[in-house]
Amino acid sequence: MGICRLGFLVGFLWFMAMDCMAQSNTHHYNFVLQQAQFTRLCETKTMLTVNGSFPGPTIHARRGDTIYVNVHNEGEYGVTIHWHGVKQPRNPWSDGPENITQCPIQPGKNFTYEVILSNEEGTLWWHAHSDWSRATVHGAIVISPARGTTYPFPAPHAEQTIILGSWFKDDLKAIIDDALAAGSEPAISNSLTINGQPGDLYPCSAAMLNMDPIFQGSGSSIVIWRGTRAGAWTRFSL
Repeated sequence: MGICRLGFLVGFLWFMAMDCMAQSNTHHYNFVLQQAQFTRLCETKTMLTVNGSFPGPTIHARRGDTIYVNVHNEGEYGVTIHWHGVKQPRNPWSDGPENITQCPIQPGKNFTYEVILSNEEGTLWWHAHSDWSRATVHGAIVISPARGTTYPFPAPHAEQTIILGSWFKDDLKAIIDDALAAGSEPAISNSLTINGQPGDLYPCSAAMLNMDPIFQGSGSSIVIWRGTRAGAWTRFSL
């Protein structure tokens, strides 16, 4: 009888494990921190980026998934990455606050983050957690509902991730170092950006990307993109 009960228990645990695997998935990303040149507001500067893009890559996953991000630091300073809005239960060593839960990833080194999604859904963001570097090292995390489920509102006609940021003409680290040396506030940004572009009201701006409007909908279904203090946008319906 004991062997039968043991066999039943093993079978039940195996079934539960297979069910969990069917509901979740793993995703793998490579982030290369590297210097890249960008021209904005009539001037060209070199700044730290992920994979040479600004903003950085968008991470796509579903609720309950696990994401592995291998970060290679080819920059000049130690940097960490924080997954803003992800709870990371019992996984603080992959949360990213520099010198609190993790030592900085040194130049020439790499570190693989394990990002465990639990009940998060919608649009979150990731960013460097090392002072000045977060201004250029950041991107979106788009978390869809688990397979077989949907958002609690009608699907919009289209989706567009919108990231608000700032653009500084000067070197960011120099701005911070000068402020610390003088005991003053850092210089403010020269412009705001939407998905990395200052927009047509600023000089020498590239034409804005052909994005869907912030307000979308037809009939009785209207979707509003609402910004968060973190700088990411998510959607709600009326």
